[in-house]
Amino acid sequence: MSLLELRGVDKIFGGLHAVRGVSFAVEKGSIFGLIGPNGAGKTTLFNVITGVYRPEHGEILLAGKDLAGLRPARIAARGVARTFQNIRIFRSMTVAENVMVAGHHLHSASIADAMLRTRRYEQDERALGKRAHELLEIFGLSHLAQEVAGSLPYGSQRRLEIARALMLSPELLLLDEPAAGMNSQEARTLNEQIRFLRDKLGLTVILVEHNMAVIMKVCETIHVVDHGETIAQGNPAEIKVNPAVLAAYLGQEEPNNQARS
Repeated sequence: MSLLELRGVDKIFGGLHAVRGVSFAVEKGSIFGLIGPNGAGKTTLFNVITGVYRPEHGEILLAGKDLAGLRPARIAARGVARTFQNIRIFRSMTVAENVMVAGHHLHSASIADAMLRTRRYEQDERALGKRAHELLEIFGLSHLAQEVAGSLPYGSQRRLEIARALMLSPELLLLDEPAAGMNSQEARTLNEQIRFLRDKLGLTVILVEHNMAVIMKVCETIHVVDHGETIAQGNPAEIKVNPAVLAAYLGQEEPNNQARS
């Protein structure tokens, strides 16, 4: 059963087709890869799915309901969370505070409760702190909870951003280059953590990533775009040998092109 489905999605900036007629379906409980060379339209697709951009044409269906045109906050409330290509953490706040700030939807206390520091407010804060600690534990960051977030190494900041996204209790998680800046060991650990999110927490994950070792090991289905258009889709073994992917993504010529030269 598809959790997310794109049908003929177009996004145009001025006269430039950043995304042209892209369609794909993401099965519930799957880890889905979205790859392509720089400028292929991957992050634009994330921005369209999450409501940052409104598509000119097409449908974006989450559990059968169209998201196209909804504001990002409403899409997040429907169970969609994301991270960003460029890290967006609150650098002067602690690691724990960075995660807790995304838990506003869990608050039952009012503004007056917060101002007066009532028992209800204190209960909310304890619950948020407990949930934040659980999420930081998943990513090996709980021992750094009281550290200033901006002091963390780059790879740890990446994991912190994922933990914060999970505070929204999403059903669908979009990760935009989560392995960027990680060494090979950190990337292998990230693979295990992504599988944990799917296997233990029941999330569906869409992954944009340039690290092919991560994509090929963790994704069951990979969708490839180039110049805003779909050029291939398949499992990792199929994508590795697809001539169009080799031509566009790896800079090799397709056999037909070689024959014509």
